[in-house]
Amino acid sequence: MKFSLKPLACLNALLVAGLLAAAGTTATAQGMPAAPVAGPAAAGMHAGKSGDRMMGHRDPAKRQARMLKRQAELKATLKITPAQEAAWTSFTASMQPPARNARPTPEQRAEFAKLSTPERIDKMRALRTQRMAERSAAMDQRGEATKTFYAALSAEQQKAFDAAHAKFGQRDGRGHHQGGMHHRKG
Repeated sequence: MKFSLKPLACLNALLVAGLLAAAGTTATAQGMPAAPVAGPAAAGMHAGKSGDRMMGHRDPAKRQARMLKRQAELKATLKITPAQEAAWTSFTASMQPPARNARPTPEQRAEFAKLSTPERIDKMRALRTQRMAERSAAMDQRGEATKTFYAALSAEQQKAFDAAHAKFGQRDGRGHHQGGMHHRKG
């Protein structure tokens, strides 16, 4: 039995498979509804401690409760005075995560489906660029709000604030962020 490969056909098949995989991954990242997972794989996906922990991270009510708890702890640590209450309120309001983008409407999905693959890639790239610019602007706004609040603190409070945020961005051995207030939007 003789077996021969046609290099160009293999290359074309790989290219098409790669483009489809990239388009599927990017479409899912853009908020397109993913196909539901059924059967035994679905049962194991969210089982166990890490699955429960991850689901809690995605639950907006639980995330809001954790954020409020951290804010209350920080407020108590800083011993915010009545004169600083307005600065505190402004600071905590700026730390609220922005609203999540709504899922695409059926009309938007239908419009997206009409695009050719290169047009879809360009559309997804434009949406990603827009989302990144919005996130960057929100981070800049939170940074400026933090600086404004920090300036309203006494020297002792600034030291306490610095200590509370010194661990921000550091990870523990399990890959979780330590300390500080998380400035993430879910």
